Amino acid sequence: MSVSLAPDRANARVDADSRPVIKSAADVSSLVNHGAAIGSDARVVVAIALGGIFLDAYDLGALAFGMKDIAREFSLTPTGAGFVASAITFGAIIGAFLGGYLTDKVGRYRVFMADMFFFVVAAIACALAPNAWVLGGARFVMGLGVGIDLPVAMAFLAEFSRLQGRGNKAARVAMWCPVWYAAISVSYLLVLGLYAVLPAHNAGWLWRLILGFGAVPAIAIILIRSRYMSESPVWAANQGDLKGAAAILKRSYGIDARVDETAGVAPKARRATWSNYGALLRGVYLRRTVLATVIAIASSFAYNAVAFGLPVIISSFLAQSMLTTILASLALNLCFAFAGGLFSVRTVPKYGAWKLSFVGYAFQLAALVGLAIVGKPSTGAQVVVAIAFLAAFLLGQGVGPGSHSMTFASLSYPTSLRGVGVGFNQTLMRASSTVSLFLFPVLSAALGTKVFWIIAVAPLAGLVALLAVRWEPSGYDVDAEDFAAQQPR
Repeated sequence: MSVSLAPDRANARVDADSRPVIKSAADVSSLVNHGAAIGSDARVVVAIALGGIFLDAYDLGALAFGMKDIAREFSLTPTGAGFVASAITFGAIIGAFLGGYLTDKVGRYRVFMADMFFFVVAAIACALAPNAWVLGGARFVMGLGVGIDLPVAMAFLAEFSRLQGRGNKAARVAMWCPVWYAAISVSYLLVLGLYAVLPAHNAGWLWRLILGFGAVPAIAIILIRSRYMSESPVWAANQGDLKGAAAILKRSYGIDARVDETAGVAPKARRATWSNYGALLRGVYLRRTVLATVIAIASSFAYNAVAFGLPVIISSFLAQSMLTTILASLALNLCFAFAGGLFSVRTVPKYGAWKLSFVGYAFQLAALVGLAIVGKPSTGAQVVVAIAFLAAFLLGQGVGPGSHSMTFASLSYPTSLRGVGVGFNQTLMRASSTVSLFLFPVLSAALGTKVFWIIAVAPLAGLVALLAVRWEPSGYDVDAEDFAAQQPR
């Protein structure tokens, strides 16, 4: 499919037969920034990348209702249960650090295709695990896949989207949030369905079926990858491969561009090396890295403490059955976290990631203070108020830091640093997740509902960081920073 782009719509020059002419990586980026042709595969590529994020969330949350059964089946001590529960997060820490580097070094496509196999093998191994050691090891491998996947998925979302307008880079990246909550909700629905149909004497199969189900969407992605997936055209151009970038534009974007043969050898962007992690802490990137890191850590710490403890919190508030707890958790996630994420996706082109993050953190701070003041509800009215505060917390997460922790992490850096930028961010965020998942049960047992005072420090830190660093990534052409640094060889 061929499209015509007027000279005022893109930096790329258009020749006599109306084919865009590309002479540099900047021209490729300009064509991407102005959008794909109608009917092209770019949206499908974005959807597949979001499918990887769905897997990340599903696999991380799949044990929310299964740990008691696992501990009972394998006769686990609290330490053993902690090993199984945290194995995936330790894997994700290592995977994120490696994945960030590999995404920039060998390309988005190769890394994405490789990490899908982690999900398939690990999910099947979890479902068939004969003991806690195998289960913990499989969950660690699954965590490697989760950690590797997020940097590459964010790169695809950013580099297959237009710069401004509906469906822009910030909105596409923010889509990770509702997809994440949708995956958590699917895990709840799956638990609910299996809980209803499994005979009581087969209840021990519940956690195995839930973990094994993670292989199904991974296999589906593997099966359709060859039809739609392509390398990022901007990454290919940054490697000096303008012809390859032109082929990708035609295949995935429906743009029939021609490489100007008189342009000579295209210059390469910054080389992918381990030292690029250090570049995140220098120059203009230092402030952005500090802001993105604080937002990610604060968001992760608070969300994990509340959301992954949601079944326990609700059951203590309502003192009801397992079924009531599942239904309440599902309703809160869908009606508030998921809905807030969708709202953020639609409104970020207008309001920006900074303002929405600020509003979201304000909601969370107010909600956590409210939960701390209410304490353990003793009346029906207090239960309603406590649930309302939980809903406000999840709504704030969806509207603000839940959606835009990845916006700041992905769009604060150009293509040459995007992989390591997200990898660094996710490494620290996963470390925060591990700490919060470990501390929440301990602090909750010691402090009761007063633990919400401690959790409230997280959104407060996010607000302080936003006020200190007023950086808005939405609508900003950060990839141009790569092109400005390039010099012809």
